[in-house]
Amino acid sequence: MLFMVVERFTHGPALVYERAADVGRQLPDGLEYVDSWVDERLDRCFQLMRTDDPRLFDDWTARWSDLAEFEVVPVLGSAEAAARVRGH
Repeated sequence: MLFMVVERFTHGPALVYERAADVGRQLPDGLEYVDSWVDERLDRCFQLMRTDDPRLFDDWTARWSDLAEFEVVPVLGSAEAAARVRGH
């Protein structure tokens, strides 16, 4: 399953990038980072992630909760969404 994670930097981006440089993303086994984008104001990061166990987000977001707030949204690719709309 794919998920879009909206990460809002609560103390700015510098501390998040420093920790990531020091210890990496700190992803639990079974949670895969796919790609990410940051808004131009450097307030939010949008991360596409993959997992079969959404409960893994609890552990991962807890490791970063002192620096960011998270919204985790299950998403579909456009082709899969179109197929669902057509009833396939």
